[in-house]
Amino acid sequence: MSSILGLDVGEKRIGAALANTIARIASPYLTLANTDTVLDDIRGIIERESVELVVVGLPRNLSGEDTDQTRYCRQFAAQLESFAPIVFQDEALTSRKAEAELKARRKPYDKEDIDSLAATYILEDYLTTQRNF
Repeated sequence: MSSILGLDVGEKRIGAALANTIARIASPYLTLANTDTVLDDIRGIIERESVELVVVGLPRNLSGEDTDQTRYCRQFAAQLESFAPIVFQDEALTSRKAEAELKARRKPYDKEDIDSLAATYILEDYLTTQRNF
């Protein structure tokens, strides 16, 4: 069975979520430290989980314009293109939404939990808008 990988790319951490291509239900997978080995780590996930597509969250400012972080995400995603096809999905406020949900659960959480849940929202948004994949 193949999967779709969602990524919330940050300069310190990268949240990851997975959905299989049949059930199309996204769930948090893990959070990676954005170190020199992160591309190898992501390639390992792609191979291990039979990933057919990587959905990268694309941050923009509130006016919808590109920012330095937008450019960073595009450059990062370009490095992944040799591993799997890449698409971008707007990630407007996904980290804030993730943090609000985790606070509402009233259980301890950390920044890694926020990142992987934000990646889940990015992947869910993609799956909702792309019925044909």
